[in-house]
Amino acid sequence: MKKKWPKQFFYFLVALSLINLLQASFTQLIFDEAYYWHFAQDMAWGYFDHPPMVAALVKISSYLFSGELGVRFLSCLFAIGTVIFLWDSVSNSDKNQYIPHFFLLIFAMPLLNAYGFLTLPDTPLLFFTAFFLWTYKKYLRGPNIKWSLLLGLLMAALMYSKYHAFLVIFFVFLSNLSLIKDKYAWLALGIAMICYSPHLYWLWENNWVSIEYHLFDRPNRAYEFMDFTLGYLLNLILIFGLIFPVVYYSIYRQKSDSKFKRTLLFIFLGILAFFFVSSFNRRVQTQWIIIVCIPAVLLTYDFVLRHATSRKWLYKLGMASAAILLFARIGLIYEPLFPVAYETHGNKEWAQTVAEVAQERPVVFINSYRNAPMYAFYSGGTSFSLNNMMYRKNQYSIDTSEEKVRGKDVLLVSKKKQEEEFEFTTARGGRQTGIIMKNFRSLRKLEAILSTPVPREADTLALEVINPYPFSVNVDELSFGMAYLNAYKQVMETHSTEVLINESELPILRAGDTLKCRVLVPNPRRQTHSYIRIGIAENTLFWGLNGKPTRITP
Repeated sequence: MKKKWPKQFFYFLVALSLINLLQASFTQLIFDEAYYWHFAQDMAWGYFDHPPMVAALVKISSYLFSGELGVRFLSCLFAIGTVIFLWDSVSNSDKNQYIPHFFLLIFAMPLLNAYGFLTLPDTPLLFFTAFFLWTYKKYLRGPNIKWSLLLGLLMAALMYSKYHAFLVIFFVFLSNLSLIKDKYAWLALGIAMICYSPHLYWLWENNWVSIEYHLFDRPNRAYEFMDFTLGYLLNLILIFGLIFPVVYYSIYRQKSDSKFKRTLLFIFLGILAFFFVSSFNRRVQTQWIIIVCIPAVLLTYDFVLRHATSRKWLYKLGMASAAILLFARIGLIYEPLFPVAYETHGNKEWAQTVAEVAQERPVVFINSYRNAPMYAFYSGGTSFSLNNMMYRKNQYSIDTSEEKVRGKDVLLVSKKKQEEEFEFTTARGGRQTGIIMKNFRSLRKLEAILSTPVPREADTLALEVINPYPFSVNVDELSFGMAYLNAYKQVMETHSTEVLINESELPILRAGDTLKCRVLVPNPRRQTHSYIRIGIAENTLFWGLNGKPTRITP
């Protein structure tokens, strides 16, 4: 592949690499990156929110460098790899005359630009999509075992990056239904399933926690055209920046004159259609559709190579977009250039301020899987996110972080005002307060299972409380609460409640045991709720996310 590169391409590639490495080194982490850094502190075949590829990138980078570059180094390499595979997937020989246009096309797309140095699940997703399509193009020229094995490995790598990578694989198949009769395609699928089986086993061991959260437990809200569908349509512009007219015009004018181009069109249009339909159910985040940037680059560049007018517009709009994004990238490092404080500003200083108060005590953040890892990364201290029923579950709900704070004196940090408080100001002007809590006890992994379905007029409900810990728990020391949720699983009201234990049973719940009892049902203020959820509290804190949302029946 290297002998095909013109010197100019090599110069641009080196320049882009250096820009990304410098950016990665001097830009503070964003909150999601800190969260994925937390993943990498305890490597596993899966995590609450995502498959494990992003954690693997962080882990490998941390062996090579420290600080921010120790989180992002491999992502910078992946970004360059994405550029290489995209370039080599373009067959038009005229490309060597318009190398600046190719790099402008990539650099002008805001998210494709940002994922040149940030470590997020979409970073490996983009790389493996470009690698997968490059391999598939080779495969189309002559299927054989070599390309079949590589396609299988890459399909697994895609799914290890992000779950909706399935859409890429699905639309490749849909664009070429003859694959169903291809023995090499079946071999590739078999290899992919074998390679992906460790993650499937992890999901099975963890009660399919990731799938259940994304498909069933994730809170939503009532449909709003302006925010959901119109917001999605606006994202279709934002994802390509100022060059969006050139991109969409190029797609519109494309002819499906080869199997590979047909595949690119199917992926681009199929994913946009899928998330357009999704926008009638929930708000679609911009990064969910970033995967379309890969076919968009290939289709747009192919088109502008053949059309001088579009090529001129790409150059003009691309230069303007690249200038704006370059200015923004400098602002990520140098705060005074940014009109507002951003995630990459002030985290190090904030963490040191909290650490000075904590004085080597662990810090427990209430309802913040964002602040907990950010603090740990920049202070080197121990942290934990204590999630309650007004929040959502996350990786801190299933990993071993809770064990590191139980029984210790901690600094408890919340957004709410507390007595005997310390006060902290976040980089973006938010207020946090903290108190020192001695002998902190956290039992957020206790499970509270209701019998289903729940009759609306019930006074009491059968409840099972399961103790997964290797020690006994005194139920008398716990408090129970019940949350009423609407049809979108948003908490509408909460009430304290009591459990009724048979006199013949002791309130001591031994390790691994289950307590069968009944729980009183408080009267809600409204009778229109759709779900209830049981929470358990310790330390006089607010109830946790111990039960699942359980549907109320008439």
